Amino acid sequence: MEANRPFRWDLIRPDNLGSLLDDVQIWELFFLDDLVRCAARVLGQSGDGELHFVGRSVDSLFDLLSGALADTEWSTRLHPLPLSMFGRDGAAFTDGELRQLRTNLAAAGLAPAELMRGRPTVFVDLVHEGSTFENLYAVLRRWVDDERAQWDVVRRQLRFVGITSRTETSPNTWRWQQHAEFAAELPAAAIRNVSLDARIWSYFGDYQYKTAASFRRTRWTDPDVADPRRDEKTRMALAEAVRLVAAARTPKVRRRLAELLTREPAISERWLRDLQRGLR
Repeated sequence: MEANRPFRWDLIRPDNLGSLLDDVQIWELFFLDDLVRCAARVLGQSGDGELHFVGRSVDSLFDLLSGALADTEWSTRLHPLPLSMFGRDGAAFTDGELRQLRTNLAAAGLAPAELMRGRPTVFVDLVHEGSTFENLYAVLRRWVDDERAQWDVVRRQLRFVGITSRTETSPNTWRWQQHAEFAAELPAAAIRNVSLDARIWSYFGDYQYKTAASFRRTRWTDPDVADPRRDEKTRMALAEAVRLVAAARTPKVRRRLAELLTREPAISERWLRDLQRGLR
């Protein structure tokens, strides 16, 4: 069985776009400042790990960091993980679906043997109730058992960074990880949250045009996902992504990201100080 993965343009070297975006008009990047702050928090919570951006909701975060970190050693640590597995989409797989899912995850470097070595594996996603994280965790946990890998090693290597919609905090604030059963099986530091302005969170999660269709289980074996889409909404999404990457590569955004990293508790650790200097 071969891995199947949706097509994604190279936005760091967008030479292959040709004239695709010549007549596309898009709005300004109204979310840029908030996204830079979010990116700094995500990096600060990453534990010096490999970052896997789950699904499409965090496409803009991946694009921003890809641009800002393009000339640093972290450029190879950012990995898009096309996968839609929220709610009931993440349960009761057929044997064929589970084989294809594991094949796709293995191609992304997420097989149990890979999870046991190297840097921590950090999954990043917009989170409402956390079902995508919970379903992904269940797949990995069962796979580790099936492969007879060392769960005590893997559990220390996993991190989940949830980007939540910002609300006023109080003792009664609903927190997704407090209702996620899998959280109890991981070290306390394994689950972290980064809040984002509610309006911008909703834009990324509910309204933003995307460059690819949702990669749900019905499409995991569909060879057509490997073909680029060129409809109007896709072109608008692509134009916004290209502009975002270009903005992220500017000295202004890189300096701002470096400045924000100094406010992270992990700045006391060498890995984040090295990254901060690299951005400057």
